[in-house]
Amino acid sequence: MFQGASSLSLDAKGRLSVPTRHRDVLAATASGQLTITKHPHGCLMVFPRPEWEKFRERIAQLPMSAQWWKRIFLGNAMDVDMDATGRVLISPELREAAGISKDTMLLGMGNHFELWDKATYDEQEAKAMQGEMPDVFKDFSF
Repeated sequence: MFQGASSLSLDAKGRLSVPTRHRDVLAATASGQLTITKHPHGCLMVFPRPEWEKFRERIAQLPMSAQWWKRIFLGNAMDVDMDATGRVLISPELREAAGISKDTMLLGMGNHFELWDKATYDEQEAKAMQGEMPDVFKDFSF
């Protein structure tokens, strides 16, 4: 289970240094192999390869009415490998799609990560915090 937020900066070549606390798990469970694709909320999803394969199978089974979403998820997916120092290259196409230039937020979302442009994430989080909580939280105890 991946959780927690990390504020990270891409290097000049567009590489992201995976936080140390996640590297060992990714090396053990996915041999450092990741898949990155677009998320409908404007960020990127970063999957360990075994989790990506499960997600890919679910997407591939969607009906023709979801063909554009198949294209968005599967057609934009990029396989990457962590290098010896725990970095992964975020392709220029995916960086552009998520509006990522340098400063990012990497969020552990259970079986995968979300990678956001930091300014976009901060803006979206503030907007969510000012709004009403979804009905699903009405009977939820904190």
